Amino acid sequence: MTGTLFTLTFAVAAPFWALMILLPNWSWTARIISSPLIVLPVVLIYALLVVPAFGEVLPAVASPTLEGVRDLLGTADGAAAGWAHMIAFDLFVGRWAWLDSRERGVPALVMAPVLVLTILLGPLGLAAYLGVRARWPRSAVVAPEPQRLG
Repeated sequence: MTGTLFTLTFAVAAPFWALMILLPNWSWTARIISSPLIVLPVVLIYALLVVPAFGEVLPAVASPTLEGVRDLLGTADGAAAGWAHMIAFDLFVGRWAWLDSRERGVPALVMAPVLVLTILLGPLGLAAYLGVRARWPRSAVVAPEPQRLG
């Protein structure tokens, strides 16, 4: 079952990445990606892997040591759970970057490689987007004038 869950992890996330990268201007992409629930399938896989092993996982993460984390991730269940953890957070960060880039008017051709980097090397993709984001500041929203009574 662990191998199946490992394989399924990216398979359930891939369609959302495909929408953001390949169909960024399709009206349904914005509707789908606007929901934070897109990460829920991966979170459920993570839960299926972690909850049964909670007694082993909690000590390793509550008081982490290099050896403890190595031992946890060195098992098939631990590696699959670590993978699901990474995929869930990478997707959430990619979703945030995609939505933020739309508000800022960052071109889709600029975002595509950033999103691919986020898929492959999550924190480096986040760093790349933070750099991109600085070049496209959000437009200042002008607050409406307060209405006067009388």
